[in-house]
Amino acid sequence: MEIEREAPGGERGRSWRAEQDVQDGKKFEDGDETLVKEPAWKRFLSHVGPGFMVSLAYLDPGNLETDLQAGANHRYELLWVILIGLIFALIIQSLAANLGVVTGKHLAEICKSEYPKPVMICLWLLAEVAVIAADIPEVIGTAFAFYLLFRIPVWIGVLITGSSTLLLLGLQRYGVRKLEFLISMLVFVMAACFFGELSIVKPPAKEVLKGLFIPKLKGNGATGDAIALLGALVMPHNLFLHSALVLSRKTPSSVRGIKDACGFFLYESGFALFVALLINIAVISVSGTVCFGENLSAEDIDKCSDLSLDNSSFLLKNVLGRSSSIVYGVALLASGQSSTITGTYAGQYIMQGFLDIKMKTWLRNLMTRCIAIAPSLVVSIIGGSNGAGRLIIIASVHDTVV
Repeated sequence: MEIEREAPGGERGRSWRAEQDVQDGKKFEDGDETLVKEPAWKRFLSHVGPGFMVSLAYLDPGNLETDLQAGANHRYELLWVILIGLIFALIIQSLAANLGVVTGKHLAEICKSEYPKPVMICLWLLAEVAVIAADIPEVIGTAFAFYLLFRIPVWIGVLITGSSTLLLLGLQRYGVRKLEFLISMLVFVMAACFFGELSIVKPPAKEVLKGLFIPKLKGNGATGDAIALLGALVMPHNLFLHSALVLSRKTPSSVRGIKDACGFFLYESGFALFVALLINIAVISVSGTVCFGENLSAEDIDKCSDLSLDNSSFLLKNVLGRSSSIVYGVALLASGQSSTITGTYAGQYIMQGFLDIKMKTWLRNLMTRCIAIAPSLVVSIIGGSNGAGRLIIIASVHDTVV
């Protein structure tokens, strides 16, 4: 919005934005002094956190399962789907972050204030369905990790996942930065596990690069696997979460302060999603290299034809021996537990923003968690690990529809 002001010398018509640009470095108000006193790298570090939290949605067990199956079925030929999907994810996530920085409200609050009530209710229901669909792979994947590490039945693992997530969310009482730090550490634990696997398996770099930059859809089921990969990258609830997390930073209300904050959040999200891209590439490459190897046993060939989260640790057996299931289980646990935290966090903001319900944070988290884990618990009790594994794929495809 252009605001006419009297300029020195009687000149008129200078916009407020242009005037602020002239004043940068000379006169600052509302906390802008910190923009000059602190170096850029230090201000950037104060904005680190939200990008890593939202990047977990692109590293959840649903992504891992679809990555494993894509690698086992098509080797490296579908890597380009991951690359394109995460490029578009960066664009959309940066827009969500900018919305929060510029307006001072998160996406759910904007939807509530801008849309008629019937439209707002429909959007809220779709957002809740998206949270449930995204949470199913996360909960089941974490339950599979508990089974691999401690031989706990899947349905009990689902209950443990729900309760442990609520405990970890208790870190909110000590500040959102503590929770963001925990999430970032889990991201790097998972990255270390999969990069370690990649360094041992050593896929051909030339073939990996070709799969990353040359689009192909060859072979039986290539289109379906590509849709599953893309569906695992579609995370509508992440937009609500990202627009809310950026509000935890104290952004100056000046033009320069808002512009710098938007830039810092873009760089941070870009780095976090680049790490997510590398991990997804590592998972597909490991699966593609092992399952297309020459010395596979008949049992391993059968497993490669129907890979799932609970039977994929054999991919590392030839190089890690007995510890393969432990390394794989730790990576899966880090993936599932951290992504369930962000899913619950997103559900909390969605419920608060759309419905404006005044209740205690722990009660709102409990309601969100119970709604999200109900389908996973029912399927894991009735269908066991096989039914739970199929539900992950169904949920990933459903994300694309939502």
